[in-house]
Amino acid sequence: MKKLTRTAIDIAGVSILVKIYEESRKNVRASMNKNGAILRMPLGLSQERKNHYYNWLQKWLYEQLQNEKSKDLLVGKTYNNGDLINVYNRSYQLDIQYSNRKTHSANLKKNVIYLKLNQNDILAHVQKSTRQLISRVVAQDCLPEFEKRVDYWNDTYFKETINVIRFKNNQTNWGSCSSKRNLNFSTRLLFATIEAIDYVIVHELAHLKELNHSPKFWKIVSDIMPDYKLQEKWLSENGHLCQF
Repeated sequence: MKKLTRTAIDIAGVSILVKIYEESRKNVRASMNKNGAILRMPLGLSQERKNHYYNWLQKWLYEQLQNEKSKDLLVGKTYNNGDLINVYNRSYQLDIQYSNRKTHSANLKKNVIYLKLNQNDILAHVQKSTRQLISRVVAQDCLPEFEKRVDYWNDTYFKETINVIRFKNNQTNWGSCSSKRNLNFSTRLLFATIEAIDYVIVHELAHLKELNHSPKFWKIVSDIMPDYKLQEKWLSENGHLCQF
């Protein structure tokens, strides 16, 4: 048996989405991810003990907000009307309008992203939806040119069959290759340098030959891109900045 409660906590002017799980466990644990914070606690606690852990969570979250990387993960970027987004080789301007509506939506006209947001939604939900919508619109716009870049590397070095090339709003990796020969790339990659982007493309194309990380796989990568470790380092050091 498991009980899930969704809420939002406002701390120092920041709204954080929180999932609270009451489940079969003995200890209490807090964690965070790109969707906010998670609190896990045992089933059957008294309301007094629950309140104790809620208060503890708020103090824990306040401490996390003092660290820039943790803050970026918990809160993410916030956008305002008129903001410019420079990504890949493009620049977009935001036109954000709030109204009494049930859903959030976005569309792109020329280089302007028009966002129509629900003014009655809680701030944390609005911010999360805004990031997701912008990511989706930008990915759709950039995909045709990105596909050409993948095709260049494939035609030049691999000559493999590719089924589908897609962007996903993935925070856990930069790309993936499936056994069905689908290549997926994180939308975060659009903020990376062109050299880092090319490394991830080569990495995933190499998986079309070796669907593993064996020595044979890494030889394929290094033969095509001898400095690939420099690009891995860049992604490791700057990945937290590559966020919608």
